[in-house]
Amino acid sequence: VQLQASGGGLVQAGGSLRLSCAASGRTFSTYAMGWFRQAPGKAREKVAEISWYSGLTHYADSVKGRFTISRDNAKSTVYLQMNSLKPEDTAVYYCAADPTGTRWDVWGQGTQVTVSS
Repeated sequence: VQLQASGGGLVQAGGSLRLSCAASGRTFSTYAMGWFRQAPGKAREKVAEISWYSGLTHYADSVKGRFTISRDNAKSTVYLQMNSLKPEDTAVYYCAADPTGTRWDVWGQGTQVTVSS
Protein backbone atom coordinates (compact mmCIF):
# COMPACT_ATOMS: atom_id res chain seq x y z
CA VAL A 1 0.00 0.00 0.00
CA GLN A 2 1.21 3.48 -0.85
CA LEU A 3 -0.16 6.81 0.31
CA GLN A 4 -0.06 9.86 -1.91
CA ALA A 5 -0.68 13.23 -0.28
CA SER A 6 -1.56 16.39 -2.17
CA GLY A 7 -3.15 19.78 -1.73
CA GLY A 8 -0.52 21.78 0.11
CA GLY A 9 0.43 25.30 -0.86
CA LEU A 10 0.81 28.89 0.19
CA VAL A 11 -2.13 30.67 1.73
CA GLN A 12 -2.70 33.84 3.71
CA ALA A 13 -3.69 33.72 7.36
CA GLY A 14 -7.41 33.13 7.65
CA GLY A 15 -7.51 31.18 4.44
CA SER A 16 -8.31 27.55 3.74
CA LEU A 17 -6.69 24.53 2.17
CA ARG A 18 -7.83 20.97 1.62
CA LEU A 19 -5.34 18.14 1.77
CA SER A 20 -6.01 14.77 0.20
CA CYS A 21 -4.33 11.42 0.74
CA ALA A 22 -5.10 8.57 -1.61
CA ALA A 23 -4.16 4.97 -0.91
CA SER A 24 -3.11 2.78 -3.79
CA GLY A 25 -1.95 -0.77 -4.20
CA ARG A 26 -3.70 -3.89 -3.06
CA THR A 27 -7.18 -3.69 -1.60
CA PHE A 28 -6.96 -1.02 1.04
CA SER A 29 -8.03 -1.83 4.57
CA THR A 30 -6.94 -0.05 7.68
CA TYR A 31 -7.94 0.61 11.26
CA ALA A 32 -7.39 4.35 11.12
CA MET A 33 -5.96 7.14 9.02
CA GLY A 34 -4.29 10.25 10.32
CA TRP A 35 -2.67 13.53 9.47
CA PHE A 36 0.55 14.63 11.10
CA ARG A 37 2.66 17.72 10.69
CA GLN A 38 6.21 18.77 11.38
CA ALA A 39 7.42 22.34 11.48
CA PRO A 40 11.13 23.22 11.22
CA GLY A 41 12.91 22.52 14.48
CA LYS A 42 9.83 20.95 16.05
CA ALA A 43 8.73 17.43 16.73
CA ARG A 44 6.17 15.78 14.54
CA GLU A 45 2.67 16.03 15.97
CA LYS A 46 -0.56 14.30 15.20
CA VAL A 47 -3.14 16.73 13.93
CA ALA A 48 -6.15 14.52 13.39
CA GLU A 49 -7.15 10.90 12.99
CA ILE A 50 -10.24 9.07 11.83
CA SER A 51 -11.39 5.52 12.37
CA TRP A 52 -11.72 4.07 8.91
CA TYR A 53 -14.95 2.16 9.46
CA SER A 54 -16.74 3.99 12.28
CA GLY A 55 -15.72 7.48 11.22
CA LEU A 56 -14.87 8.50 14.77
CA THR A 57 -12.47 11.43 14.78
CA HIS A 58 -9.95 12.96 17.14
CA TYR A 59 -8.16 16.29 16.87
CA ALA A 60 -5.22 18.01 18.45
CA ASP A 61 -6.35 20.90 20.65
CA SER A 62 -4.47 23.33 18.43
CA VAL A 63 -6.71 22.61 15.43
CA LYS A 64 -10.08 21.81 17.02
CA GLY A 65 -12.85 23.81 15.43
CA ARG A 66 -10.69 24.75 12.44
CA PHE A 67 -9.68 21.46 10.83
CA THR A 68 -11.93 18.62 9.73
CA ILE A 69 -10.78 15.14 8.81
CA SER A 70 -12.99 12.97 6.62
CA ARG A 71 -12.69 9.90 4.46
CA ASP A 72 -14.15 8.37 1.35
CA ASN A 73 -13.95 4.63 1.78
CA ALA A 74 -14.87 3.94 -1.83
CA LYS A 75 -11.97 6.05 -3.03
CA SER A 76 -9.59 4.95 -0.27
CA THR A 77 -8.94 8.62 0.37
CA VAL A 78 -8.72 10.72 3.50
CA TYR A 79 -9.06 14.49 3.54
CA LEU A 80 -8.08 17.30 5.84
CA GLN A 81 -10.07 20.50 5.44
CA MET A 82 -8.14 23.32 7.05
CA ASN A 83 -9.94 26.59 7.71
CA SER A 84 -8.95 29.77 9.52
CA LEU A 85 -5.32 28.93 8.95
CA LYS A 86 -2.70 30.57 11.12
CA PRO A 87 1.03 31.12 10.52
CA GLU A 88 1.72 28.55 13.21
CA ASP A 89 0.02 25.93 11.03
CA THR A 90 2.97 26.18 8.65
CA ALA A 91 4.56 22.74 8.41
CA VAL A 92 5.05 19.71 6.24
CA TYR A 93 1.90 17.63 6.51
CA TYR A 94 1.98 13.84 6.28
CA CYS A 95 -0.79 11.31 6.04
CA ALA A 96 -0.41 7.91 7.64
CA ALA A 97 -2.28 4.67 8.09
CA ASP A 98 -2.57 2.52 11.18
CA PRO A 99 -3.55 -0.86 9.75
CA THR A 100 -3.99 -2.75 13.01
CA GLY A 101 -4.73 -0.14 15.64
CA THR A 102 -1.29 -0.40 17.13
CA ARG A 103 0.99 2.02 15.31
CA TRP A 104 1.27 4.27 12.30
CA ASP A 105 2.99 1.93 9.89
CA VAL A 106 2.37 3.41 6.47
CA TRP A 107 3.36 6.96 5.58
CA GLY A 108 2.82 9.18 2.60
CA GLN A 109 5.26 11.76 1.35
CA GLY A 110 4.84 15.17 2.92
CA THR A 111 3.07 18.14 1.45
CA GLN A 112 4.14 21.64 2.41
CA VAL A 113 1.62 24.05 3.90
CA THR A 114 2.78 27.62 4.33
CA VAL A 115 0.57 30.25 5.95
CA SER A 116 1.69 33.84 5.56
CA SER A 117 0.77 36.54 8.05
